[in-house]
Amino acid sequence: MTDVLAARRRIASHVLRSSLTPSMSLSSHTGHPILFKNEHQQLTGSFKLRGATNAVLSLSSEEQQRGVAAASTGNHGRALSHAALATGAKAIICMSSLVPTNKVEAIRALGAEARIVGKSQDDAQREVDRLVAEDGLIDIPPFDRAEIIAGQATLGLEIIEDAPELDAVLVPLSGGGLIAGVALAIKTVSPKTRIIGVSMERGAAMVACLAAGRPIEVDELETLADSLGGGIGLSNRYTFGMVRDLVDETILLTEREIAGAIVHAYVHEREVIEGAAAVGIGAILSGKFLAKGPTALVLSGRNIDMGVHAQLIAETHPALVGDA
Repeated sequence: MTDVLAARRRIASHVLRSSLTPSMSLSSHTGHPILFKNEHQQLTGSFKLRGATNAVLSLSSEEQQRGVAAASTGNHGRALSHAALATGAKAIICMSSLVPTNKVEAIRALGAEARIVGKSQDDAQREVDRLVAEDGLIDIPPFDRAEIIAGQATLGLEIIEDAPELDAVLVPLSGGGLIAGVALAIKTVSPKTRIIGVSMERGAAMVACLAAGRPIEVDELETLADSLGGGIGLSNRYTFGMVRDLVDETILLTEREIAGAIVHAYVHEREVIEGAAAVGIGAILSGKFLAKGPTALVLSGRNIDMGVHAQLIAETHPALVGDA
């Protein structure tokens, strides 16, 4: 926890201490207090700003001058580009062709170079490895780095400080940087609080690796929860073990359940969130998670393609399309 507390001090002036607010609709639905941790309100639209900022600020001046590179499904790349811009460091973000165009454009708008490589995050990582080997850039991976995990853990500290009696926290699950950090922080303070990882049925790499008992390759598939795509790396150093040891349960959602959660967030909460951020809502609405007490959901990001968002709203609430 020493690294987590150091990360909180390091990033305090660069990130928002996001609010923890009640969901009236889900509290009524479950009969228990349901709270939203509003990380979609961060400046770059996702929690990724925490870990990326901590990682860049932890580099030496010489390392910052060499520049940074990362493979990303979008949100980490945007956060790293923002952190690099603030320190004057060059950033090259490598992404697969599955990353939505709006996320690629947002990265370029921050002055970073966006490279589209192959059809998976593993393909993108190979280009990062080349940049590190040939050009001397510093690899800042989206999840499997100690400084990234410590940065994301600051979110968990805020949750348990603001709601110390939580029974459970539902966290989007991808490569594991977010949930590993959140679990570390919350379990240290409140061991009884359950940590539930929620992902999609289509290509949930960490869940497949947990079932196999080791990191394995998993096909990356198109999904509404695009930020949860990608593998965890066969040489995973941190997040696989932490998720295995600290996370109490995992839940997988269908595409229809994710879509319904995005729609619910807009119609009932007036929140625009992306598919990855909606999975906690989907777990409750689908009945795959049954609240037993006060529960927090991490709304991890808002960077959805608004054309996709409008289409989802139109399918169920056409009268609201003009507002979406």
